[in-house]
Amino acid sequence: MSFPISRPRRLRSSAALRDLVADTRLDVRDLVAPLFVREGIDAPQPIASLPGVVQHTRASLRQEVRALADLGVRAVILFGVPSIKDSIGSEAYNPEGIVQLSLRDLAEDVGDRMVLMADLCVDEYTEHGHCGVLDGPAGDPRTSVDNDATLDVYARIAVAQADAGAQVVAPSGMMDGQVGAIRAALDAAGHRQVAILAYSAKYASGLYGPFRDAVDCAIAGGGDRKAYQQDWRRGEREALLEVRADLAEGADMVMVKPALAYLDIIRAVKAEVDVPLAAYHVSGEYSMIKAAAANGWIDHDAVATEHLTAIKRAGADVILTYLTRWFAEAQQ
Repeated sequence: MSFPISRPRRLRSSAALRDLVADTRLDVRDLVAPLFVREGIDAPQPIASLPGVVQHTRASLRQEVRALADLGVRAVILFGVPSIKDSIGSEAYNPEGIVQLSLRDLAEDVGDRMVLMADLCVDEYTEHGHCGVLDGPAGDPRTSVDNDATLDVYARIAVAQADAGAQVVAPSGMMDGQVGAIRAALDAAGHRQVAILAYSAKYASGLYGPFRDAVDCAIAGGGDRKAYQQDWRRGEREALLEVRADLAEGADMVMVKPALAYLDIIRAVKAEVDVPLAAYHVSGEYSMIKAAAANGWIDHDAVATEHLTAIKRAGADVILTYLTRWFAEAQQ
């Protein structure tokens, strides 16, 4: 018995035809490169759990960002690793802190070619590893994050980053009211044009391990962030509550983090919002590709492209990914 060739199958008959009818198109301009800059080193330091990613010096960061700009990448986001950490993360808002110095460098080098984003949190800067100011001794099970005290710190960080040249600040701590506090501080300081990319639906995921290696961040007493980051067992209803709250407070863009395990959340948020939607293809998602490819279990380029395309297909307008340089070079 012979069956006719179906319409969908006819549209798969050649690479050119598949390209012509593709629903989802991934472009280097969709991607943001997360970059780490560390204080007190004189050469880039490889991160073992993030193959191909380094902690940059100020000088090597400038070189990397210029190269990314030449490859067509339009945005980077900076994460700082300070030499000194304290209980409130004060180096995060120090005008001479490593991220602020680097923002000034990059504004001078590529400020008219790229969007300069800065992660706005204190986990990299605190000695206890939490995303905010604590209300008691670190490691004590009765201690929690003081939400309101943390907002005061976030406001100072936002102004310091904007003063240094950040065009977008990206609060990632999941504190209630963080977007409103940051917007008010930016406006009061004359930075009305600086945008806020809110980590609105950020989950207490097991996929952040390599990132914590990259920023030398361990939570005191073996604790976790489950009291303020979202529970991954909760679905779109809670995610949308968080997103709506951030939009009401003035967020210009919203984010879902991680990406691959939360494609359903990305799709739900996309259907809800009329602002740009970002998704963070996080360190663990990246490192799994690298590890499996190193063992010969998968085709790195095919799987990396499939992952990024899936995130775009789910609805992300912007993707933060450590694969940015690889993808940009592959498109040349």
